[in-house]
Amino acid sequence: MTMSKSTQAIVPNCHVIKIGGSTLANLSEAFIKSLKRRVAAGQNIIVVHGGGPNINEALAHQDIVSETIDGIRVTTPEMIATIRNILIGEVNSGLVGKINASGISAAGLSGFDGVFTCDYLEQEIYGEVGVVTDVNALKFKLFLKGGIIPVVACIGTSATGDPLNINADTLAAGIASGVQAESLLLVTDTPGIKKDGVTVTSASEQDIRKWVANGIIYGGMIPKVQAALDCLESGVKAVQITDDTLVGTTVQATNPLITRLTKEVHTNA
Repeated sequence: MTMSKSTQAIVPNCHVIKIGGSTLANLSEAFIKSLKRRVAAGQNIIVVHGGGPNINEALAHQDIVSETIDGIRVTTPEMIATIRNILIGEVNSGLVGKINASGISAAGLSGFDGVFTCDYLEQEIYGEVGVVTDVNALKFKLFLKGGIIPVVACIGTSATGDPLNINADTLAAGIASGVQAESLLLVTDTPGIKKDGVTVTSASEQDIRKWVANGIIYGGMIPKVQAALDCLESGVKAVQITDDTLVGTTVQATNPLITRLTKEVHTNA
């Protein structure tokens, strides 16, 4: 994934929170309370979300079988309209409604609203899947300055206006990089990276490389750790992989310049 830092206004005291689809289905009151505490403390919050379970259900109703490669859903032309409609029309609107109902102002966004741009990620392998090329930090800053939390669905648009499916973990990483966020939290249904059945509290770049190579980290966790490394490389100070308790594994850089995971580990934004 290529993430370019925005040359526009940088958002101060910004924290990006990515919520996985499975967590969304059972969004806890504890998460909403934590969100309200962060807003009350003056943090600028951007929320990015996926919607895997909702998409799986919709595709199953259409008798469409999908596959993933290293945690990325291969997206065919017959699937993309359904994915767009589910993410924007169902998941995003539902999440925005819950946040607004809690007393926090929120607005739903996607790549169609110009907050980020993207291009195809290896179309011959992944199909209608996008990679973030730029982030419009000024637009995010305008929402946040008005006291509104942007809630971003992981759908982008090609140069010709076609919808592109984007991995939510790496979209969140791209946005965190583009606004130079203080932190990125990847909230999922697992409390963090597990080794020998135990959640580790911290992991270095070298740990992650070793655990990917020996299979301790696999499947859907690969885009998460790649997102963490991308963010640290671009200057984001801290990345956590956590459940809705917001306490999990902190991924740390061991040197200022993090080299990327090997080419065979594919990622997208």
